[in-house]
Amino acid sequence: MFYHLLVPLKKYLTGFNLFQYITFRAAMAAITALLISFIIGPFFLKLLKKHQIGETIRDDGPQSHLSKKGTPTMGGIIIIFSVVIPVLLWANLKSTYVLLVLLATLWMGVIGFLDDYLKVIKKYKKGLIARYKLAGQIILGLIIGGYLYFAPEFETVRGLTSVPFFKNLEISLGLFYIPFIVFVLTAGSNSVNLTDGLDGLASGLMGIAALAFAVISYVSGRTDFSHYLNTIYLPGSGELTIFCAAFTGGILGFLWYNSKPAQVFMGDTGSLSMGTALWTVAILLKKEILFVLLGGVFVAETLSVLMQITYFKYTKKKSGIGKRIFLMAPLHHHFEMKGWDESKIVIRFWIIGILLAVLSLSSFKIL
Repeated sequence: MFYHLLVPLKKYLTGFNLFQYITFRAAMAAITALLISFIIGPFFLKLLKKHQIGETIRDDGPQSHLSKKGTPTMGGIIIIFSVVIPVLLWANLKSTYVLLVLLATLWMGVIGFLDDYLKVIKKYKKGLIARYKLAGQIILGLIIGGYLYFAPEFETVRGLTSVPFFKNLEISLGLFYIPFIVFVLTAGSNSVNLTDGLDGLASGLMGIAALAFAVISYVSGRTDFSHYLNTIYLPGSGELTIFCAAFTGGILGFLWYNSKPAQVFMGDTGSLSMGTALWTVAILLKKEILFVLLGGVFVAETLSVLMQITYFKYTKKKSGIGKRIFLMAPLHHHFEMKGWDESKIVIRFWIIGILLAVLSLSSFKIL
């Protein structure tokens, strides 16, 4: 909004030039997001407590989690407001990049909200039926993948995904690009959902990834930087820097309430919407493969669940007794069962997330 209202006024007052710079608007979006989360956070906490919208804890999970029963959930609403409002205020709303990532965020935000609503308020044990949730993710993937493949503005990068650590290496997937995007969005959003099991774990990791993507989107949107760093140039993608900055500010604001001991959980409202938003940014920047490295903790959490289920079913079928690879999955629960303190697990996973982010950024201009 400010971009559209104030930039045209630069011909009358040169000070309004400031509002056309992505760096300034990104900084203001991050600050705005942080302030919004601080302002609306206490209100939502009171509202959730008043209506007794609390988390239910699995009986077969770590015993230390039983004390978290009743902690307000659906806090993802705070994150969504804190991210979307600054983007509407500071971004170029004519940018296709911005519109697509907002669509993904709100689309999965609604699905996540329905899941939380059915589980917490309506007391449906499984929440939204899995096939309905999957259908929503697939439809979103088809919309984004189809648009990126068929829209004339993306003709020069149609069906491409870049390969990290190699100079200007892109793979053309052709029509397979669309199902590839469906898979990436579906698996990616669920990976963040699986990671959201400890106070501050998923939110901290998402903040780290969003900050890295803010740098990548800024570089990708400039001919000089993208050419120097040997990465694909995407005209207009710099506007995603504003979204990533707002994302980082909103997540940091939410972390104020979500750090141990958590005053609120993000629920599926937050994990599905924000996870999908991050993977959508990766898709728009042609960095789907790079995000496997950058979001390596999310990937490891997902693989631990898949390995656990597969091995249990295999051993049960073969010997009649199911065996497990990990003490409990996802991976963070394995370390809890080994006696690690929750805060230690979270901080160590954050450190790994930071290392992976630095490694991902260092992948530019290697070869």
